[in-house]
Amino acid sequence: MELIKRSKRVIKNFSRNPGYYFGKVLDNVSHSKFRRRFLSENGLEKYFLHKNGLEIGGPSRVFSGKGIFPIYRLLDSLDGCNFTTHTVWEGMIEQGSYHFYPGKTGNQFICEGSLLGFSRDGQYDFLLSSHSLEHHANVIKTLKEWKRVVKAGGLLLIIVPEKRFTFDHKREYTKFEHFIEDEKRGTEEDDLTHLEEILKLHDRSRDPGAGDAETFKKRGLDNYTNRCLHQHVFNFENLSQLASYLDLEILTTKSIRPYHNIIFLKKK
Repeated sequence: MELIKRSKRVIKNFSRNPGYYFGKVLDNVSHSKFRRRFLSENGLEKYFLHKNGLEIGGPSRVFSGKGIFPIYRLLDSLDGCNFTTHTVWEGMIEQGSYHFYPGKTGNQFICEGSLLGFSRDGQYDFLLSSHSLEHHANVIKTLKEWKRVVKAGGLLLIIVPEKRFTFDHKREYTKFEHFIEDEKRGTEEDDLTHLEEILKLHDRSRDPGAGDAETFKKRGLDNYTNRCLHQHVFNFENLSQLASYLDLEILTTKSIRPYHNIIFLKKK
Protein backbone atom coordinates (compact mmCIF):
# COMPACT_ATOMS: atom_id res chain seq x y z
CA MET A 1 0.00 0.00 0.00
CA GLU A 2 2.80 2.38 0.92
CA LEU A 3 4.57 1.56 -2.36
CA ILE A 4 1.43 2.45 -4.30
CA LYS A 5 1.12 5.77 -2.44
CA ARG A 6 4.78 6.54 -3.08
CA SER A 7 4.39 5.74 -6.79
CA LYS A 8 1.39 8.03 -7.05
CA ARG A 9 3.37 10.85 -5.42
CA VAL A 10 6.24 10.38 -7.89
CA ILE A 11 3.84 10.42 -10.87
CA LYS A 12 2.09 13.51 -9.54
CA ASN A 13 5.33 15.37 -8.91
CA PHE A 14 6.74 14.27 -12.28
CA SER A 15 3.76 15.81 -14.04
CA ARG A 16 4.42 19.08 -12.21
CA ASN A 17 8.17 19.14 -12.71
CA PRO A 18 9.39 16.73 -15.43
CA GLY A 19 12.64 18.67 -15.85
CA TYR A 20 13.69 17.79 -12.34
CA TYR A 21 13.08 14.05 -12.73
CA PHE A 22 14.69 13.81 -16.16
CA GLY A 23 17.56 15.74 -14.63
CA LYS A 24 17.89 13.21 -11.81
CA VAL A 25 18.22 10.35 -14.32
CA LEU A 26 20.72 12.22 -16.49
CA ASP A 27 22.50 13.31 -13.33
CA ASN A 28 23.30 9.71 -12.39
CA VAL A 29 24.36 8.80 -15.95
CA SER A 30 26.62 11.80 -16.50
CA HIS A 31 28.26 12.13 -13.11
CA SER A 32 30.66 9.23 -13.57
CA LYS A 33 32.16 10.80 -16.70
CA PHE A 34 32.02 14.28 -15.24
CA ARG A 35 33.81 13.26 -12.05
CA ARG A 36 36.69 11.76 -13.99
CA ARG A 37 37.55 14.80 -16.03
CA PHE A 38 36.22 18.16 -14.84
CA LEU A 39 38.54 18.85 -11.91
CA SER A 40 41.65 17.63 -13.73
CA GLU A 41 40.85 19.26 -17.08
CA ASN A 42 40.29 22.62 -15.42
CA GLY A 43 43.39 22.41 -13.24
CA LEU A 44 41.32 22.43 -10.06
CA GLU A 45 42.54 19.28 -8.29
CA LYS A 46 45.66 21.10 -7.10
CA TYR A 47 43.52 23.35 -4.90
CA PHE A 48 42.30 20.33 -2.92
CA LEU A 49 44.94 17.59 -3.11
CA HIS A 50 46.50 17.15 0.37
CA LYS A 51 44.96 20.47 1.44
CA ASN A 52 43.13 21.59 4.58
CA GLY A 53 39.78 23.30 4.21
CA LEU A 54 36.52 24.43 5.73
CA GLU A 55 32.99 23.53 4.69
CA ILE A 56 29.96 25.67 5.53
CA GLY A 57 27.17 23.20 6.23
CA GLY A 58 27.62 19.54 5.39
CA PRO A 59 29.16 17.11 5.09
CA SER A 60 27.58 17.20 1.64
CA ARG A 61 26.81 14.34 -0.73
CA VAL A 62 28.04 16.35 -3.73
CA PHE A 63 31.61 16.18 -2.38
CA SER A 64 31.49 12.49 -1.44
CA GLY A 65 32.78 9.56 -3.47
CA LYS A 66 29.68 9.43 -5.65
CA GLY A 67 29.06 13.17 -5.77
CA ILE A 68 29.49 15.54 -8.68
CA PHE A 69 32.73 16.82 -7.15
CA PRO A 70 34.37 13.94 -5.19
CA ILE A 71 36.72 16.25 -3.34
CA TYR A 72 36.70 14.66 0.14
CA ARG A 73 38.95 11.81 -0.99
CA LEU A 74 41.65 14.31 -2.02
CA LEU A 75 41.88 16.21 1.27
CA ASP A 76 44.14 15.94 4.26
CA SER A 77 41.53 17.47 6.58
CA LEU A 78 38.26 19.39 6.51
CA ASP A 79 36.65 21.40 9.28
CA GLY A 80 32.90 22.00 9.27
CA CYS A 81 30.64 24.84 10.35
CA ASN A 82 26.94 24.52 11.09
CA PHE A 83 24.75 27.17 12.69
CA THR A 84 23.18 24.85 15.27
CA THR A 85 23.45 21.36 16.76
CA HIS A 86 20.23 20.20 15.05
CA THR A 87 19.61 21.08 11.42
CA VAL A 88 16.97 19.96 8.94
CA TRP A 89 19.71 18.63 6.66
CA GLU A 90 22.32 17.06 8.97
CA GLY A 91 20.13 16.08 11.92
CA MET A 92 21.88 16.01 15.30
CA ILE A 93 25.52 17.13 15.29
CA GLU A 94 28.06 18.02 17.97
CA GLN A 95 30.95 20.41 18.17
CA GLY A 96 34.31 18.67 18.14
CA SER A 97 36.12 16.06 16.09
CA TYR A 98 34.10 14.40 13.33
CA HIS A 99 34.54 12.17 10.28
CA PHE A 100 33.70 13.88 6.99
CA TYR A 101 34.84 10.86 4.94
CA PRO A 102 35.96 7.32 5.81
CA GLY A 103 39.34 7.59 7.51
CA LYS A 104 39.41 11.39 7.35
CA THR A 105 38.66 13.73 10.25
CA GLY A 106 38.28 17.40 11.04
CA ASN A 107 36.65 19.66 13.61
CA GLN A 108 32.98 20.57 13.59
CA PHE A 109 32.21 24.10 14.80
CA ILE A 110 28.77 25.33 15.82
CA CYS A 111 28.50 28.97 14.82
CA GLU A 112 27.11 31.30 12.18
CA GLY A 113 28.54 30.78 8.73
CA SER A 114 28.81 34.54 8.42
CA LEU A 115 30.84 34.93 11.62
CA LEU A 116 33.71 32.44 11.72
CA GLY A 117 35.30 33.59 14.95
CA PHE A 118 37.09 30.27 15.46
CA SER A 119 39.31 30.88 12.41
CA ARG A 120 42.27 33.19 12.00
CA ASP A 121 42.81 35.07 8.75
CA GLY A 122 44.02 32.84 5.91
CA GLN A 123 43.81 29.66 7.96
CA TYR A 124 42.38 27.41 5.23
CA ASP A 125 43.54 26.39 1.77
CA PHE A 126 39.96 26.43 0.47
CA LEU A 127 36.30 26.76 1.45
CA LEU A 128 33.35 24.63 0.32
CA SER A 129 29.69 25.64 0.36
CA SER A 130 26.95 23.50 -1.18
CA HIS A 131 23.46 25.02 -1.15
CA SER A 132 24.24 27.20 1.85
CA LEU A 133 24.77 30.75 0.58
CA GLU A 134 21.11 31.21 -0.37
CA HIS A 135 20.14 30.69 3.29
CA HIS A 136 22.26 33.63 4.47
CA ALA A 137 20.52 36.98 4.92
CA ASN A 138 23.59 39.19 4.39
CA VAL A 139 25.42 37.73 1.41
CA ILE A 140 28.27 40.23 1.12
CA LYS A 141 29.04 40.03 4.83
CA THR A 142 29.05 36.24 4.53
CA LEU A 143 31.29 36.13 1.47
CA LYS A 144 33.74 38.60 3.03
CA GLU A 145 34.06 36.29 6.01
CA TRP A 146 34.53 33.25 3.78
CA LYS A 147 37.21 35.11 1.84
CA ARG A 148 38.93 36.19 5.06
CA VAL A 149 39.58 32.66 6.30
CA VAL A 150 41.02 31.41 2.98
CA LYS A 151 44.69 31.85 2.11
CA ALA A 152 45.79 34.11 -0.72
CA GLY A 153 45.61 32.00 -3.86
CA GLY A 154 43.09 29.68 -2.25
CA LEU A 155 39.71 28.64 -3.59
CA LEU A 156 36.05 29.15 -2.71
CA LEU A 157 33.84 26.48 -4.30
CA ILE A 158 30.23 27.64 -4.04
CA ILE A 159 27.14 25.77 -5.21
CA VAL A 160 23.72 27.45 -5.29
CA PRO A 161 20.36 26.22 -6.63
CA GLU A 162 19.24 26.76 -10.22
CA LYS A 163 15.81 28.22 -9.51
CA ARG A 164 14.13 26.84 -12.65
CA PHE A 165 14.09 23.35 -11.16
CA THR A 166 13.34 24.25 -7.53
CA PHE A 167 10.54 25.75 -5.51
CA ASP A 168 12.00 29.21 -6.26
CA HIS A 169 11.15 29.09 -9.97
CA LYS A 170 8.49 31.83 -9.68
CA ARG A 171 10.82 34.27 -7.91
CA GLU A 172 13.04 36.92 -9.50
CA TYR A 173 16.81 36.73 -9.25
CA THR A 174 18.13 38.95 -6.47
CA LYS A 175 19.46 42.27 -7.72
CA PHE A 176 23.08 43.08 -6.90
CA GLU A 177 21.90 46.39 -5.42
CA HIS A 178 19.93 44.46 -2.84
CA PHE A 179 23.08 42.70 -1.65
CA ILE A 180 24.72 46.11 -1.26
CA GLU A 181 21.75 47.43 0.72
CA ASP A 182 21.82 44.41 3.04
CA GLU A 183 25.48 45.08 3.76
CA LYS A 184 24.92 48.79 4.38
CA ARG A 185 22.08 48.27 6.83
CA GLY A 186 23.79 45.41 8.63
CA THR A 187 21.16 42.78 7.92
CA GLU A 188 21.31 39.92 10.44
CA GLU A 189 20.21 36.30 10.20
CA ASP A 190 16.87 36.96 11.88
CA ASP A 191 15.81 39.13 8.93
CA LEU A 192 12.43 38.33 7.37
CA THR A 193 12.44 40.93 4.60
CA HIS A 194 11.75 38.30 1.94
CA LEU A 195 9.11 36.33 3.83
CA GLU A 196 6.13 38.00 2.15
CA GLU A 197 7.61 37.34 -1.29
CA ILE A 198 8.38 33.73 -0.38
CA LEU A 199 4.91 33.06 1.01
CA LYS A 200 3.44 34.36 -2.23
CA LEU A 201 5.76 32.71 -4.76
CA HIS A 202 7.21 29.60 -3.08
CA ASP A 203 6.01 26.51 -4.97
CA ARG A 204 5.11 24.16 -2.12
CA SER A 205 4.42 21.33 -4.56
CA ARG A 206 8.20 21.18 -5.13
CA ASP A 207 9.04 21.33 -1.43
CA PRO A 208 8.05 18.07 0.32
CA GLY A 209 8.75 19.47 3.77
CA ALA A 210 6.70 22.64 3.36
CA GLY A 211 3.33 21.28 4.44
CA ASP A 212 0.18 23.33 3.96
CA ALA A 213 0.15 27.13 3.71
CA GLU A 214 -0.23 27.68 7.45
CA THR A 215 2.51 25.20 8.35
CA PHE A 216 4.83 26.77 5.80
CA LYS A 217 4.17 30.27 7.14
CA LYS A 218 4.85 29.12 10.68
CA ARG A 219 8.14 27.58 9.59
CA GLY A 220 9.07 30.78 7.78
CA LEU A 221 8.37 32.95 10.79
CA ASP A 222 10.70 30.69 12.78
CA ASN A 223 13.44 30.88 10.16
CA TYR A 224 16.10 32.01 12.64
CA THR A 225 15.76 28.59 14.29
CA ASN A 226 15.50 26.40 11.19
CA ARG A 227 17.09 28.48 8.35
CA CYS A 228 14.91 26.83 5.72
CA LEU A 229 14.13 30.03 3.77
CA HIS A 230 16.03 30.83 0.63
CA GLN A 231 16.74 34.46 1.40
CA HIS A 232 18.12 35.13 -2.08
CA VAL A 233 17.95 33.70 -5.59
CA PHE A 234 21.19 33.42 -7.55
CA ASN A 235 22.33 33.17 -11.14
CA PHE A 236 25.77 33.54 -12.68
CA GLU A 237 25.15 37.22 -13.35
CA ASN A 238 24.69 38.26 -9.73
CA LEU A 239 27.37 35.80 -8.62
CA SER A 240 29.79 37.44 -11.05
CA GLN A 241 28.87 40.88 -9.76
CA LEU A 242 29.55 39.71 -6.21
CA ALA A 243 32.90 38.23 -7.24
CA SER A 244 33.94 41.49 -8.88
CA TYR A 245 32.84 43.54 -5.87
CA LEU A 246 34.85 41.31 -3.53
CA ASP A 247 37.89 41.12 -5.84
CA LEU A 248 37.60 37.36 -6.32
CA GLU A 249 38.75 35.80 -9.58
CA ILE A 250 36.29 33.51 -11.35
CA LEU A 251 38.17 30.41 -12.50
CA THR A 252 35.19 28.64 -14.02
CA THR A 253 31.46 28.08 -13.69
CA LYS A 254 29.32 25.05 -14.39
CA SER A 255 25.64 24.08 -14.30
CA ILE A 256 24.95 20.45 -13.37
CA ARG A 257 21.52 18.82 -13.45
CA PRO A 258 19.16 18.75 -11.78
CA TYR A 259 19.66 22.10 -9.99
CA HIS A 260 23.31 22.91 -9.22
CA ASN A 261 24.94 26.18 -10.31
CA ILE A 262 28.63 26.02 -9.41
CA ILE A 263 31.26 28.75 -9.29
CA PHE A 264 34.97 28.40 -8.51
CA LEU A 265 36.41 31.61 -7.05
CA LYS A 266 40.08 32.26 -6.38
CA LYS A 267 41.28 34.64 -3.69
CA LYS A 268 43.84 36.88 -5.39
